[in-house]
Amino acid sequence: MNNSYELYKSFIQKIADIKYASAVLQWDQETYLPLKGNDTRGRQIATLSELAHQQFTDEKLGALLEELSQQNDLGDSEKRNVQLSLEDYRKSKKLDSAFVRKMSEVVNKSFHAWIQARKENDFRVFEKPLHEVIELKKQEADMLGYETHPYNALMNDYDKGLTVTITDKLFEDLRPGLMILLDDIANKEPIDNSFLHQHFDKDLQWKFGMEMLQNMHFDFEAGRQDISEHPFTTNFSSRDVRVTTRIDEHDFGNMTWSCLHEGGHALYEQGLPEDQYGLPLGEYCSLSIHESQSRLWENCIGRGLPFWKTYYPLLQSYFPKQLSHISLEQFYKGINQVKPSLIRTEADELTYHFHVMIRYEIEKQLIAGELNTKDIPAYWNEMYKKYLGVTVPDDKQGCLQDVHWSHGSFGYFATYSIGSLYAAQLFASISEKIPAVSHQIGLSESSQVLTWLQQHIYPFGRYYDSEALCKNATGETLNSRYFIEYATRKFSDIYKS
Repeated sequence: MNNSYELYKSFIQKIADIKYASAVLQWDQETYLPLKGNDTRGRQIATLSELAHQQFTDEKLGALLEELSQQNDLGDSEKRNVQLSLEDYRKSKKLDSAFVRKMSEVVNKSFHAWIQARKENDFRVFEKPLHEVIELKKQEADMLGYETHPYNALMNDYDKGLTVTITDKLFEDLRPGLMILLDDIANKEPIDNSFLHQHFDKDLQWKFGMEMLQNMHFDFEAGRQDISEHPFTTNFSSRDVRVTTRIDEHDFGNMTWSCLHEGGHALYEQGLPEDQYGLPLGEYCSLSIHESQSRLWENCIGRGLPFWKTYYPLLQSYFPKQLSHISLEQFYKGINQVKPSLIRTEADELTYHFHVMIRYEIEKQLIAGELNTKDIPAYWNEMYKKYLGVTVPDDKQGCLQDVHWSHGSFGYFATYSIGSLYAAQLFASISEKIPAVSHQIGLSESSQVLTWLQQHIYPFGRYYDSEALCKNATGETLNSRYFIEYATRKFSDIYKS
């Protein structure tokens, strides 16, 4: 074994230890941290973030990476780890440790302001902390460097090579097909899903969600689920993956779709190579691919009829009073009702993309300096009226609904739509290679789907970028026609005359 590579590996994994220790504190911050611990926790996370950055930008590591990049005795995986770490190193060198610490401190303050703003239903509580985050993200874009648009620098963090030009074109291509479907559905008889908004006991919802996760093959010996203000997935290794959900006793879908969505993320994290801990090949490919995993399980599988042929009797056993008189067909149509709404995470598969487009446009303008922070609520409300035809009643159901901005996650939102497109393409390949897949899912045997993903997506880490991984798995790069075909087939059947 190459001694220099072993030294590199040890160096990188120690830095990963620090990063994951910080991630544990962040997970605790969003689940169990007592209110009075906020400020100290922010300091602790900032210190660890600064320390990890200092060690990763150490000149000794840079020299070691340069040396290894010139060696010819490394295997393919080793070469790729070194190549990616060198790219990461050069990028990180553009940000100094003081900036990294400041960003962490400001984000901590911003997150807790967001929590308070949601409690008070008042964006003004969040406005100033968010403004500080946005100003720092602008600085970060300048430090990292970009071509054409500053937002490109931030998007690249979540999907390597993703740009405003690519994303604008993607949305332009997607929008006409969506509008045709939505216009057709608007002329059909509306679907009633009021039965989903009865009283559903939170403890019973929790038990049902845990049972779904278990049947998805989420490994509870290598993870757990908890409650948070906004559902999320995090990991500290492939052997320790945490998911969270939230429960609304008057909205069955809130918890259910969160469990399926985050469960998809978690299966990906649990499937990453354990022997590549801390190294690039032990990390996920991109946020777009990560979102493809959550959207595949949430929508292609979890909102499908075969899935509920198995799970609906189970659900009825949990809630006989609410659902015993609702047929499987009624339930299936109800969970797939297409109707413009306020909340992104609860949106149907078609209007969902307009929620994403609105956020994408707002972020672009904020980072370009074309929109002021104080004007977000008014602009948000205007766009929801324009694109979805809904009136936003308050900030909590409007621009305060997502946690992402409080985390400084600018450049993330487009990956939700892109992930949905990848999900449809991957599911088309799964269905082609495993013709009985719908029957298998109907029997609650999702193991064949998981096995396919374990073979074609999970084991590669960051070896490939999104497009290369997609081409290897499906035979072609991203093609939005798969989503339009999937959606047309599904919703034409649901809304047939």
